[in-house]
Amino acid sequence: MCIRDRVTSLIYKFGTEEQRTQFLRRLINFDYLGAFALTEPNVGSDAGSVETTATRSGDNYVLNGTKTLITNGSIADVICVFATVDRQKGTKGITAFLVEKDKATYQTSDIPKMGMHSSVISEIVFEDCRIPASNRLGREGEGLKIALSGLNVGRCIIAFAGIGLTQACVDAAIRYAKERTQFGRPIGGFQLIQATIADMAMELDAARLLAFRAASMIDRGIKCTLEASFAKLYATEAALRIASKAIQVHGGYGYTQEYLVERYYRDARHLTMAEGTSEIQRLIIGRELLGLSAFS
Repeated sequence: MCIRDRVTSLIYKFGTEEQRTQFLRRLINFDYLGAFALTEPNVGSDAGSVETTATRSGDNYVLNGTKTLITNGSIADVICVFATVDRQKGTKGITAFLVEKDKATYQTSDIPKMGMHSSVISEIVFEDCRIPASNRLGREGEGLKIALSGLNVGRCIIAFAGIGLTQACVDAAIRYAKERTQFGRPIGGFQLIQATIADMAMELDAARLLAFRAASMIDRGIKCTLEASFAKLYATEAALRIASKAIQVHGGYGYTQEYLVERYYRDARHLTMAEGTSEIQRLIIGRELLGLSAFS
C-alpha cells in the first residue's frame, strides 16, 4: 500500500468496493488530488471536538461548518471531511465523508503563509452542502477512529517531506562549501565547516532510518504510533536545524534569495506544525512510553 497520500490509504482501508473503484485508481494516478479536512477554527490538536455537522436527509447528508488550514483544500477533487452526526454523542458522533468537488457546493479561500508556497492551504466553508449517503466513509461514529488511523500515515509523509528538504540543504551546503573560497582555498577545507556539514549529514541519515522504520511498519500493518511520532518529530526538527546550518554555511548570502537555503528554512518551519505539532508529538511519545495521557 502506498502511504504517499492519506486520503488514498483511508479509502483503501475503510471504503466500500464502490468507493475504491470510484476513487482509488484516479488518486493513485494523480488524476485526482485528495484533501484531509479535520482541522477547524476551534479544533486543532483536540480532534475529538469537531463542530462541523452532518445531518441525514433521505439519501443524502447535509454538511454545515468550516474547515481551515487544509492542504490542497481549494484544488482537491475529493475531500475527506470529518463531521458530527450528533454533538451529544461527543467523539462517538464523528463520521467521515467523501466530498467531491464537481458534485458538491462549498466555498474555499486560500490562506497566505510564510513558506511552502507551492502547496496551498485553504479554508473550506460548507453551507447546506448535500452529498450522497453512499459517500460516507465507514459507519456513523467511526470518524475519529478513521482520522486517527490516518495520522500515522500523515506523520510518515511529513517525515519524508522533511527528509527531502534536509537532503536539499545538505547538498546545497556541500556544493557551496566546495565553490566558495576564502583565504585562498574553498571554505569546505576549514574544520568548522566540515564539522557542521558532518553533523547535518548524520542527522539526515538518522531521520531517514526512523522514517523508513515507521513506513515499513505501516505497510506491514503493525501498530506504530510511537515510531511514527519519533519519525515525524525528529525529521522535522532536524530539517529546521539543518536548514539553519545550511544558511550559516552560506554566510550572508544564505539570508538572501540568491540562494535557495532561505526558502528551505521557511519551508521547514511549516513541517514542525503539520500533522501534529512537535509539542503534541512529545506528548504522544510520553503517553506511549508511560501509559499515562497528558490529554485528559
